[in-house]
Amino acid sequence: MDGLRFAFGTLTVFPARITRWDRDAARAGMVCAPLAGLVVGLASAAAGGVLLPLGAGPLIAAVVTVAVPAVLTRGLHLDGLADTADGLGSAKPAEDALRIMKQSDIGPFGVITLVLALLAQVAAVYELYGEGWAHGAIAVVLAGTVARLALTHASRHGVPAARPEGLGAIVAETVPVRSATLCTAAVLLLAAGTGLLLSPYDAVHAVLAVGAGLAAAALLLRRCVRRFGGVTGDVFGAVEETAATATLVALTLG
Repeated sequence: MDGLRFAFGTLTVFPARITRWDRDAARAGMVCAPLAGLVVGLASAAAGGVLLPLGAGPLIAAVVTVAVPAVLTRGLHLDGLADTADGLGSAKPAEDALRIMKQSDIGPFGVITLVLALLAQVAAVYELYGEGWAHGAIAVVLAGTVARLALTHASRHGVPAARPEGLGAIVAETVPVRSATLCTAAVLLLAAGTGLLLSPYDAVHAVLAVGAGLAAAALLLRRCVRRFGGVTGDVFGAVEETAATATLVALTLG
């Protein structure tokens, strides 16, 4: 329960009172992170399921569907994506780049990255809704889950924190590699099972999309660790949004 409270209390707006703020709770919370993503994804799918039968059209439904995760996370992950883009694009030493990321304003790199990421998500969900609500619903549920699974991997042993304080420091290197692997296996089974509801091809497609999302997140994580010396709360947000976007785009291909 401490892990679930930590996951939902830090990653969503749901009323989960965090009773413990230590590394043991953080480890359990990051292992439970995909469950938080699953709930967010289900809420997104429900929004589309309400609008499409009312005749809103796939584009409006896609915009609202993409907006739901932003609302349910207070926009923190999107803010992290923008701040990380500013830090990476600053071409300054790690210490100065981290200082830029902590500032409250958003620079040009952050604005461009944020706009393109949201456009990609809306375009992908629009295409999937065009094939039917079920395709879009499965996609957003899977994207939400994979996005938080990427946070589990970003918290695994061997990925240090860039700062001695903040969310990044409390969760960094808390998750054993074996736990992250088991979480990945569970999400892959979820992807195959939900895809199989449509067709065997969709089951394979969903599994490959999970791989694409995790691969994109891993590349960004590796770049951030090299650039900043480790992870921060902003890096976690950037990794999450990158995984979600890559998963949705991968599901539109083929």
